[in-house]
Amino acid sequence: MSEILCRGLVRIFATDGVEVQALQGLDLEVEAGDLVAVVGASGSGKSTLLGILSGLDTPTGGSAVVAGTDLLTMGRRDRVVYQRRTVGFVWQQTSRNLLPYLTAAENVRLVLDLGGGRRTERAARTDELLDLLQVADVADRYPAEMSGGQQQRVAIAVAVANRPRVLLADEPTGELDEATSADVLEALRAVNAATGTTTLIVTHDPTVSEHVARTVQIRDGRTSTEVLRRTATDADGVRRDVAEEFAVLDRVGRLQLPHDVVEALDLRDRVRLRLQEDHVQVRRDSDDTQDETRGDTREDARGSTGEES
Repeated sequence: MSEILCRGLVRIFATDGVEVQALQGLDLEVEAGDLVAVVGASGSGKSTLLGILSGLDTPTGGSAVVAGTDLLTMGRRDRVVYQRRTVGFVWQQTSRNLLPYLTAAENVRLVLDLGGGRRTERAARTDELLDLLQVADVADRYPAEMSGGQQQRVAIAVAVANRPRVLLADEPTGELDEATSADVLEALRAVNAATGTTTLIVTHDPTVSEHVARTVQIRDGRTSTEVLRRTATDADGVRRDVAEEFAVLDRVGRLQLPHDVVEALDLRDRVRLRLQEDHVQVRRDSDDTQDETRGDTREDARGSTGEES
């Protein structure tokens, strides 16, 4: 079952009479329990996508369903329930994730208190999460007394406290150094493995992809490519990580060629397609013309040779 399903998602912003199309028919499917990274340059549409999935924004067109909830038809009250119970959220800015006047444990307990339940169960859940995120030693510290990495790990604990079905992380390593970023990403992976919470990380940091099995690239408001990672055993019995890149084909047959492929082959404006038995050739517009010219030349040469002989 798909926990996140977007089809033809469109989001248009209008400012001073100028329309900007942030999402241009984006398709995305994430299965329950998956850990997926969505990467893209600034302005590619990834933050707009996250705003829609979190219930903070509404799409202009298309469809978006998260954990069985239709985000286009949600009412105001349904939106509050959705944000409280269905999705957890981790912001890039560490200061937005935690209340500064509460300790780490109090920040987690506050979410649990709002959700109700027995006090003993809430206390046990708080301890469980702080242990899982390896921040039990800062349970009694205030955010200002923690490092950036500790703050983000406590923020993850807060985000999953009420057992949401989906965890969304917006540039969770954007304000951290490389080593601390790796720790936070491993923490997200540990939570995903331990709880089975479907996790979507949105980032411009390409190193994030090394910590997940699937990376989705967004370009110009659409999903363009995906990288899938798996572990394989070679002929010598050695286990290796294998990464394969795929172009994404949407429902009407459109795909985006990777930028480096376009540049390497100097593809411009239009290309020639040639259907083969098990694949499609994509060639420069001028290639076939040159090939035909060469072919005609070869035919003329063969014909001339035959006449002379």
